[in-house]
Amino acid sequence: MEQRVLGRTGRQVGVVGLGAWQLGADWGEVSEADALATLDAAIDAGTTFIDTADVYGDGRSEKIIGKLLKERPGLTVATKMGRRVQQTPDAYTLDNFRAWTDRSRANLGVDTLDLVQLHCPPSAVFDTDEVFDGLDTLVSEGRVAAYGVSVETVSEALTAIARPGVATVQIILNAFRLKPLDEVLPAAEKAGVGIIARVPLASGLLSGKYGPQTVFTEDDHRNFNRQGEAFDVGETFSGVEYGVGLQAVDRLRGLVPEGMTMAQFALRWIIDQPGVSVVIPGARNAAQARGNAAAAGFPALPAETHEAVREVYDDLIRPQVHHRW
Repeated sequence: MEQRVLGRTGRQVGVVGLGAWQLGADWGEVSEADALATLDAAIDAGTTFIDTADVYGDGRSEKIIGKLLKERPGLTVATKMGRRVQQTPDAYTLDNFRAWTDRSRANLGVDTLDLVQLHCPPSAVFDTDEVFDGLDTLVSEGRVAAYGVSVETVSEALTAIARPGVATVQIILNAFRLKPLDEVLPAAEKAGVGIIARVPLASGLLSGKYGPQTVFTEDDHRNFNRQGEAFDVGETFSGVEYGVGLQAVDRLRGLVPEGMTMAQFALRWIIDQPGVSVVIPGARNAAQARGNAAAAGFPALPAETHEAVREVYDDLIRPQVHHRW
């Protein structure tokens, strides 16, 4: 698999990573055996970067990955912190950072976290010097090797990129979320900050497997967060109304090259974007993990295909999301 530098961490990672939210909670039931099989399949296919968070299953995802690390060393594992408490800026203190990272280190079974990210904190947090002083302290104490931020908006990303200690920015980027292409990716590339592209399949919409009659289980955020009831609505279908998303998918189908699945097409589109370090599709089973990783093996999409994707975005998606994030 193609390797890219993960921003200011200096680490080389495979361009297709694995997002481990599904292995924790909020996507329907995934057994521990299936979760470990998914992780193994991704690694066997060339994945070297795994993204998790302390809130995914309240630590379940981290603990499963910790079991994996005992058998499969040498991976880069990023986790996130901050969403297990009420979301107020004054919660982002050094004492809390120490407690949160100590818990994640125990869950993962490591002395030093490869990368810890603030998990979409309140916007005011990005403007607070003490927050980043605290993160620098975590590095100096050896609790973490590097830190980054996960953001909801372009403005938050640009503020974070300007911070000298920020190694990576994680942001939603997919064929339904083009706004980061305009400023965020060029700014990150210029600053040497890595871009972790999350929600790459728009919660599965861009896999092309769903239709108007698809039913999601009660414990799946694609059921319970359609209007942002539990967290930012942009995390579910990228904030796109489900029916509009299906219309857009129907138009995109004709752009998919022969021999490539729609999910692989959506991932390849992201890989092609200058400045992207790694894309982190989730997977619920080994077959999905292998299929996602295979996207890295396809050639870059032609320029006219990228132009056609933007036309679909401008026609259907832009009015819903471009002004919001």
